[in-house]
Amino acid sequence: MLYEDKISALAKLLKNSARTYALTGAGISTESGIPDFRSPGSGLWTKYDPIKTASVSALVRDPAAFYKINLDRWTRYSGAEPNDAHLALARLEREGRLAGIVTQNIDGLHLKAGSKRVWEVHGHLRTCRCMECDRSFPFDFLVDQFNSGKNPPRCCECRGVLRLDVVLFEDPMGEDFFFASRALDGCQVLLVIGSSLQVYPVASLPERARQLAIINNDPTPWDDRAAVVINDMAGKVLRDTLSVMESL
Repeated sequence: MLYEDKISALAKLLKNSARTYALTGAGISTESGIPDFRSPGSGLWTKYDPIKTASVSALVRDPAAFYKINLDRWTRYSGAEPNDAHLALARLEREGRLAGIVTQNIDGLHLKAGSKRVWEVHGHLRTCRCMECDRSFPFDFLVDQFNSGKNPPRCCECRGVLRLDVVLFEDPMGEDFFFASRALDGCQVLLVIGSSLQVYPVASLPERARQLAIINNDPTPWDDRAAVVINDMAGKVLRDTLSVMESL
C-alpha cells in the first residue's frame, strides 16, 4: 500500500471511531531531540545495560553512580519542546476525537503540548521522594543538590536518599497504568505512536482495543494485527493525517 493510501486509511479510521486512545513511546519524542531506547545502534539500551544503570537495585547499590549516569539526560528532557506529533494529539483531543493518551514517556511533553487526559504509566520528572520517609520534593530540589556537588541528593528531613517519581527497572507499575488499563475497556481504535511494543505490561494494552493503528519507524510484534501500519516519522504522519481528515 502506498504512503498516501495508508494516510487515507488512518484518517478514515480516526474519523469513524467513537472512542480512540493513543499509546505513545519514546519514538514520538525523538523529533524533540530526546533519544529513544531500542533503535538498533542509536537506542539508549544498546549502549547501557538498564538493569546495571537504571534499576532499583542500581540505585540502592550505588546511588551516587546511579545519578552520575542518569541525571544528566533526565535534566535535558526539561528543555525539550513538543513536536508536531504531540501537538497533533492535543488537537485531536480538543476536537473530541481522542479520549486520552497512555504514554510510556517521562518527558512531560504531552502535557506541555496541551493534552489534558494523560496517563504517565512510567512516571514523570516533576517530583521526587525520599526512599526512607517518603516525603515528596520538586524535581528541581534534587537537581540543585546534585549540581552543587551533593551526590547522592538527600532528604532535608531524615537524610534519606532521594529517588525520582519514575518507574525504574524492577519497580512495580504505578497507579496510572491500572487507570489506563480500565479506561481502554471499550476502546474502538488504539493509535500506537513511537512504541516498539516490546516492554510489558504496557505491550499488552493493544489487546484491549477493537482496532489498532501503528505509527513507528521500525516493525513491532503487533503489526500483523493492525488495521494500518505506517513506518515513518510521527510528526509527518500525523500532520498528513489531520490534513486528510479535514477534507473527509
